[in-house]
Amino acid sequence: MLITVYYEDTDTGGVVYHSNYLNYCERARSDAFFSRGMTPILSHGHFVARKLKADFLASAKLGDILEIKSELLKMKAASFVLKQSVFREEKKIFELEIVLAYITFEGKAQKIDTETKKLLLSLFD
Repeated sequence: MLITVYYEDTDTGGVVYHSNYLNYCERARSDAFFSRGMTPILSHGHFVARKLKADFLASAKLGDILEIKSELLKMKAASFVLKQSVFREEKKIFELEIVLAYITFEGKAQKIDTETKKLLLSLFD
């Protein structure tokens, strides 16, 4: 997914706020579903961030075009681990490792069914 850095994404010096990298990664995850005519809200539940590790390698600035790449690292019974990297041109500037838990609409953890596992593999593999 490509994202353009807008003025609202930056501080007065034109540098992207650190929290916006998380937003960019969230948009890329959602866009993976949207590109298939779906939403991240599935028929039996949805995913929420459980744990994350972020590594800020360099800064993006106003007007930059960023590419977000997502890679499925591990599938567990009720969660999966995704690595998302943000690139400016060919240089990696941010990396996120995130654990996403599958929950019911009432907020309880649930196992990822076979159909949803297949979907995740097709979206992020």
